[in-house]
Amino acid sequence: MTQAIDMAEARFGRLCVIGRSGSLRGRAVWQCKCECGAKARVLGQDLRRGKTRSCGCLVGRPVTHGHSVGGQLSGTYRSWRSMLTRCRDPKSNRYQYYGGRGISVCDRWKESFKNFLVDMGERPAGKSLDRLDNDGNYEPSNCRWATPSEQRLNSRPKGSAS
Repeated sequence: MTQAIDMAEARFGRLCVIGRSGSLRGRAVWQCKCECGAKARVLGQDLRRGKTRSCGCLVGRPVTHGHSVGGQLSGTYRSWRSMLTRCRDPKSNRYQYYGGRGISVCDRWKESFKNFLVDMGERPAGKSLDRLDNDGNYEPSNCRWATPSEQRLNSRPKGSAS
């Protein structure tokens, strides 16, 4: 039998691998957490081949995770996804200003959108997610919903290296 590849903390679609969860017929099974908050046990080969990308919330319907308006993802959900992307995805065009300079998202918000929603509430019209301390992380004590003018007053100087 071949040794399983350690996939702990790897991301596959909407799934983040938590850790090994045994085996099935000689094949590695991994415990995963979906962005919607659900957990799933998935064969490692299904993750690597792209066969399984979510807990099942993607099957047969658009992804809304219970938070959409007229079939479109809500502004609150889009704000959460954008925050995660700019802090974790080096391919994001905003990564250099966030994850690339050490800004991260608290574990509670990385764990699920539901936690973010509980802490921040719905995004008010005309506002977007803002960090009070621009060198601080995305976490409940450092975030608010702010207007564009409030964000401009709170932004880092242009060309700031840190």
